[in-house]
Amino acid sequence: MKKIILNITLLLALGFAISSCNDWLDGVEQTSTVSDEIVWQDESYVDKYVNAFYTFLNKYGQFGEAQFSGSLTEGLTDTFKYGSVALGHRAGHPNNYVTNPDVISPDGCLYSIWTEDLAYGNIRQMNQFLVLQKKYSKFSVEKNELWEAQVRFFRAYIYFQLAKRHGGVILYDNIPESNDKARSTAAETWQFIADDLDYAAAKLPKGWDVTNKGRVTKGAAYALKSRAMLYAERWLDAYNAADEVEKLELYDLVDDYADAWKGSNVESILEFDYNQATGPSHSFDQWYVPASDGYNYGATGTPTQEMVECYEDKNGNKVDWTTWHSTTTDTPPYSELEPRFAATVIYRGSTWKGKVMDCSVGGLNGEFMSYREQAYSFGKTTTGYFLRKLLDEKLLDVENILSSQAWVEIRFAEVLLNKAEAAYRLNRIGEAQSLMNRVRGRKGVNLPGKSSSGDTWFKDYRNERKVELAYEGHLFWDMRRWKLAHIEYNNYRCHGIKITNNTYEYVDCDGLDRKFPQKLYVLPIPTLELNTNALIEQYDEWK
Repeated sequence: MKKIILNITLLLALGFAISSCNDWLDGVEQTSTVSDEIVWQDESYVDKYVNAFYTFLNKYGQFGEAQFSGSLTEGLTDTFKYGSVALGHRAGHPNNYVTNPDVISPDGCLYSIWTEDLAYGNIRQMNQFLVLQKKYSKFSVEKNELWEAQVRFFRAYIYFQLAKRHGGVILYDNIPESNDKARSTAAETWQFIADDLDYAAAKLPKGWDVTNKGRVTKGAAYALKSRAMLYAERWLDAYNAADEVEKLELYDLVDDYADAWKGSNVESILEFDYNQATGPSHSFDQWYVPASDGYNYGATGTPTQEMVECYEDKNGNKVDWTTWHSTTTDTPPYSELEPRFAATVIYRGSTWKGKVMDCSVGGLNGEFMSYREQAYSFGKTTTGYFLRKLLDEKLLDVENILSSQAWVEIRFAEVLLNKAEAAYRLNRIGEAQSLMNRVRGRKGVNLPGKSSSGDTWFKDYRNERKVELAYEGHLFWDMRRWKLAHIEYNNYRCHGIKITNNTYEYVDCDGLDRKFPQKLYVLPIPTLELNTNALIEQYDEWK
């Protein structure tokens, strides 16, 4: 990806920048300029124009800021606990949202992206590209189709981000002459996304040459469609899209689960790469490493006991945690859990950067702190665990060196699970079982298959998806699309294990019940949009 990062300096030298164009949401008609024409006179300039849209993978990924203003949406589920009471991103905001959801409003939702600097600004930029392309480009049909396919892929990607939050939204495929436009239905919105991805899949190559390695491919378009169509509840479309990915025979599961999300391997379908030396880089490690790494402001959020209890043992059996739901001196059965646990969670007795972790009160290698003991957690855990997955164990100087591990937006395991869910909805239970069992049977995990069916299979599938895709940004949105959040995320609390010497105490790490009102299945339209768009109407849930 480093080879195709936008060269902003060059474009500014040309008098053109993606963000400098007229704001069509203000109703200003786009005018042609000399700089517009110059860009379309040089193929390399057009490539750089397209490259700007690849940064959306960083922006909306787990290492970026857009999904939840920097916090992980897992903090809105039972799997992750932010340790700080004081409000702030990656601090008290997620805790406030789950215990006091009334703070969410049309102008106060940190995981809303209906703004000019986020989704609709991104869409404006891409539509401007497509309009200017038709007006100025004299390049070959093949080149124009490749550029358009990439841009329409990313337009679908951004509209997907909107649709999973709102359902039906305002659809733009051009530069409008007025602010006034009604929102489309959910069905129309999902069709718009499907159409863009179908075009991308038809025109994009299976792979690129070495110079263009990292660009979106046919497989990425089909994979994103398999994800989007699950949200649309278009089961056959989701199934067929995932099937097309398989038919390419380009992707597979890597043996070691700990490598599955690291990129540059056969499991990665779409990723954004970073470069520690030259940039871009990110600060994910600084936010989530324990203080024993030498950085005192990490461990902002940590895995919960609820997440730990989702892992089966190495033989595929559910573990009985009853003994550890009180106070005991018995050692928790961490060593008995299946391999994905140790690859995801730092726990007492695990080794992290050459240190045996303690995770206890006063522990030198991982220190426990009761929630509300102080305003900020400052590198301590309120659950007895630390996050391991997505962190770079080779990064030793966290304080002075930023992170460079890749963000894998889509990997093959997700596509198999998408197809399994679609098969289940289509009453193809045998195929659903086989697909899920293929993920469970990864060589480095090697869990036995599940033969359940009906509601029991779906419950097994939900747990499998929760474990396999843990902390990759799926769970909160899955629970919303399944309409289960108002049931399972209501009137509950998250827990941890407080370790004092050799005593293990089951502790409430929330102090207040968590809530999820049903109206949060649809996020509200911001007031600014309502005030400046005569044709828009607020969603019924927020009237």
